[in-house]
Amino acid sequence: MTAVPVLVSAASATDRGRRREVNEDAVLAESPVFLVADGMGGYEAGDRASAAVVDAFRRHALVGPVTTLEAVRDALAAADDAVAEVAAETSKGAGSTVTGVALVDDDGTPSWLVFNVGDSRVYRHLGAELQQLTVDHSLAQELVDGGSLRRDDMQAFAQRNVITRAIGAPDSTADSWLLPITNGERLLLCSDGLTSEVSDEAIRATLTMAGRPESAAEALVARANEAGGRDNITVVVVDVVAGGGVVRFDGATGSADEIPVDSTIDGTTIPVRPGPGA
Repeated sequence: MTAVPVLVSAASATDRGRRREVNEDAVLAESPVFLVADGMGGYEAGDRASAAVVDAFRRHALVGPVTTLEAVRDALAAADDAVAEVAAETSKGAGSTVTGVALVDDDGTPSWLVFNVGDSRVYRHLGAELQQLTVDHSLAQELVDGGSLRRDDMQAFAQRNVITRAIGAPDSTADSWLLPITNGERLLLCSDGLTSEVSDEAIRATLTMAGRPESAAEALVARANEAGGRDNITVVVVDVVAGGGVVRFDGATGSADEIPVDSTIDGTTIPVRPGPGA
């Protein structure tokens, strides 16, 4: 257990949007684990796939006031098995993204374990600044990384929904980062139903102006629907109230004057299946 309990305030909101008949997203917002899963497989399987992911994490990772890397790995493996079972019962197959944060104890220091498979995202909002913590596993992101697509054009990219990793797919490896917990920070977890409709700047402004997590979550879903609501929309907003580190701010700029978040993230991967000799 962590030496100092971390107090968070969290809320979630999900909506099928304006064009989909079924909500294929699922959400878990039960400390120490918060996640969003975006199911794939159409009306016959997508909602079952995302629900299977949430159920796996509920069974394997909700182990106390903090969880562990091993528990998250077990949850990912169980989710992969469960989604494969769903896919086997369908004609079109099934899969799911999953993105989330888990409260872990890193040698006595409370930390976030950020994890991601697919194109759902985790953002960190601190002061008036917004940073995307996860990296999309998508064709669009690969083109951005290769220099043939601008990041600003990702929302309008015709194949933006083509993903390169998913739970239940041949490659279900999760990327992960260890992030110090900071008092006053706000984390946003969301499916691409939000980010395909609402720009990062609009997300930043909403998180800055909204009050409690419940208000922020509802406002983000509303903005996505107002912009078209072409997909299911799911968000989780987590505020760190106490128990984390303290970051000082320059009142004139609103920017943190300590180590940038980019320098504190330890990027790695979480193979769903241990490799030979593991």
